[in-house]
Amino acid sequence: MDSMKARLTTGVLALLFAAAPARAFADLTAFIGVNPTPSNRVASGFALGMGLVIVGFEIEYASTAEDELVAAPSLRTGMFNVLLQTPFAVSGVQVYGTVGGGLYREALGEAHRETHLGTNVGGGVKLTLAGPLRLRLDYRVFLLRGEPLHERPQRFYAGLNLAF
Repeated sequence: MDSMKARLTTGVLALLFAAAPARAFADLTAFIGVNPTPSNRVASGFALGMGLVIVGFEIEYASTAEDELVAAPSLRTGMFNVLLQTPFAVSGVQVYGTVGGGLYREALGEAHRETHLGTNVGGGVKLTLAGPLRLRLDYRVFLLRGEPLHERPQRFYAGLNLAF
């Protein structure tokens, strides 16, 4: 009886391992770029992601500097995103599209502060440099709820991405 239980347990475990996704991986990106809404300002941040073949998930934090001279507010975002991506790099290029949502905080001097929900949509590519190191190029459009000064800011960035 014990050998039958052992064989059954082994068979169930083998079936579970066979049914599990063959490829699950994570990556970390540190980036710097530009937010051109309403004027060019530095945007920087990081993203931590996980992918299951063609569907991926990431948590991202980004911060854009304020420029009071041209009335361009600072913008900080914390977003959770879903990515649809090619399952592997073709000629060193992996393409993805993304959509997500989270919180933002926009501020301009002491006169304006807005914290609310926001969404984003975008896409980009991850270009293999060497081994697990990749260059990530990304474009996003945000839709900020509440009463922001700029409802649809954009962001372009380049980042170093480490797959593990």
